[in-house]
Amino acid sequence: MLAGQDSAQIAEIRRQIDAITREIEELKLGQEIVVQADTGVYGLGPAASKVYRVRQGVSIGGYGEMLYQNFAASREDGSPSGQKDQLDFLRGVVYVGYKFNDRILFNSEIEIEHASTGQAGSVSLEFAYLDYFIADPIAARAGLVLVPMGFINEQHEPTTFLGSERPATERYIIPTTWRENGLGVFGQVRGFAYRGFVVNGLDAVGDGSSKAKGFSAEGLRGGRQKGSKAVAEDFAGVARVDYMGVLGLLLGTSVYAGNSGQGNVVPTDSSATIGALTVIWEGHAQYRAHGLDLRGLFALANVDDVGGINAAQGYIGDESVGERLTGWYLQGGYDVLHGVNTEHQLVPYVRYEQINTQDQVPEGFFANPANDRQMITIGAEWKPILNLAVKADYLINKNKADTGVNQFNVNIGYLF
Repeated sequence: MLAGQDSAQIAEIRRQIDAITREIEELKLGQEIVVQADTGVYGLGPAASKVYRVRQGVSIGGYGEMLYQNFAASREDGSPSGQKDQLDFLRGVVYVGYKFNDRILFNSEIEIEHASTGQAGSVSLEFAYLDYFIADPIAARAGLVLVPMGFINEQHEPTTFLGSERPATERYIIPTTWRENGLGVFGQVRGFAYRGFVVNGLDAVGDGSSKAKGFSAEGLRGGRQKGSKAVAEDFAGVARVDYMGVLGLLLGTSVYAGNSGQGNVVPTDSSATIGALTVIWEGHAQYRAHGLDLRGLFALANVDDVGGINAAQGYIGDESVGERLTGWYLQGGYDVLHGVNTEHQLVPYVRYEQINTQDQVPEGFFANPANDRQMITIGAEWKPILNLAVKADYLINKNKADTGVNQFNVNIGYLF
């Protein structure tokens, strides 16, 4: 009994020493920049949210992840896959923010992808915006903003989601990571959170000042302009609302709508401008409590004037951009160490996903069956602490062309 009391007292003393140490570090630095990356706000991940919790001054955070991919030697149909295994430091990110006062702050994400710009890598500004808190529950945001759709686009830190790789639906229909220049409002009220922005539109044709590649048969990802000299002939609106009134539950939806033609004309008729109205809708649900981690998402996109886009891009046959794109997934995991007196988490998980980026194509074109895909991911995640995750999973990759290649993945991710 006495030994148990001593252990409890020692643990409390350690906790107090840790708190005092953090306070001393903060005083040495001049401002409260030493805050824990343990809670997300306004849809952002824990590390991206640190600036909202400092009293004033600079905030620094970040995350990174390394991915090993071991590909099967054969495709579904037995032919050689021709794919070589890879070990990639996917991304290293630094968040830098500054809180001017209780009403105004700046937040940014700087990302290095694939380790080196001298090899296959790149350096990008993922977001950089100013927030102005007008009056509860209304705040304004302007700058390079994350488009508030789905789960992963705003909250893509590797310890916040299951799976070594991000779901395909949230890469090719919701083209994560998706950011554009814009402004709008956000806030929370009575169990609901909302975000709404006006942003420059996607570029369906590409080859403009932003160097976007344009839409393709594989999805909308190439239409992102990423804030880089974005062609702004067309703008778009995006709105999102989430219900969070029950502990552990998140229910929400979002919609994006705007033209993506950006003033381009149909090559065969210079008097006809490509409108390319692009509408993306998604609904999502999540439950995280009592060791459970359940998540589901459905996304649907429609694109007009695809014939004009195809002509401008020179697409023929099965290369057409999809007039309709669909995707959805369901996933579930359970922490088998839940209820055990340990900081560790061990979460076996499974995800089932279907995506078709050419669900409908215009007359005169046909869909490539390889773009009608089914994926089953089975794996496990181990967290020795909340800010570090090691994931290993096996991806069964199928498509209607029987060219899918299975793969084994291992991901090591961290945030701070």
